[in-house]
Amino acid sequence: MIIDPVAFYLGPLAIRWYGIIISIAILLGLLISLNECKQRGINQEIILDYIIWAIPVAIVGARLYYVIFTLDNYHSFAEMFAIRDGGLAIHGAIIGGLIVIVFLSKIKSISFWKIVDILSPGVILGQAIGRWGNFINQEAFGGKTSKEFMSYFPAFIRRQMHINGAYRHPTFLYESIWNIIIFMFIIFIRKKDFIKTGDIFVIYLIGYSIGRFFIEGMRTDSLMLGSLRVAQLLSIVIIIAGVFFVVYRHKNTCRN
Repeated sequence: MIIDPVAFYLGPLAIRWYGIIISIAILLGLLISLNECKQRGINQEIILDYIIWAIPVAIVGARLYYVIFTLDNYHSFAEMFAIRDGGLAIHGAIIGGLIVIVFLSKIKSISFWKIVDILSPGVILGQAIGRWGNFINQEAFGGKTSKEFMSYFPAFIRRQMHINGAYRHPTFLYESIWNIIIFMFIIFIRKKDFIKTGDIFVIYLIGYSIGRFFIEGMRTDSLMLGSLRVAQLLSIVIIIAGVFFVVYRHKNTCRN
């Protein structure tokens, strides 16, 4: 028996697991970010100002990004804002959040790079948790796989990944595990002497993009730009730009 996407009802209002899981992801990401402020000796109210504005804009960005590449699926303007059944793209959320951070950093005269370094661990862990919302909705899954392969996974995953008469690769799980690995790596490396301001954010982007590139190739619901998978194309751009950024900055620092 598959998991009901509706967790419970408040009168006529259906409270869905997707919304609950995304809320938990945001809350945990917030707590991680506040802890990062404490570790760095930074006033936590500063990061709260960013997060209060960034979260709603990130959600809007995530939805707009998704809708732009799936316009043919909508028959009314109202449908474009119906996110209860999913349809949020993490790249859109990142873009929306970064726009807010750039804007507020200029207003507050605070280093953009310092803020994104603080937020990065919480964001990647939130992404890891958020993928389980896709699991409940039976989305972001991969191509067909064998019953023998799925026998290595817990029964509740096997049941939920039996879609349209066939077992599917649990790509949501692959990405969730990969994101947790990136989170642990960031936590381990963030206080090393060779880490400079901005490095943690770029490591997050590069690390996530490497995993996303390969996992995206397994998915069956990719957002497309012609014959190209948008997430893979963007991942390549981010990896190249990120590596260049880190190498350039560290090379110039060594020369100085």
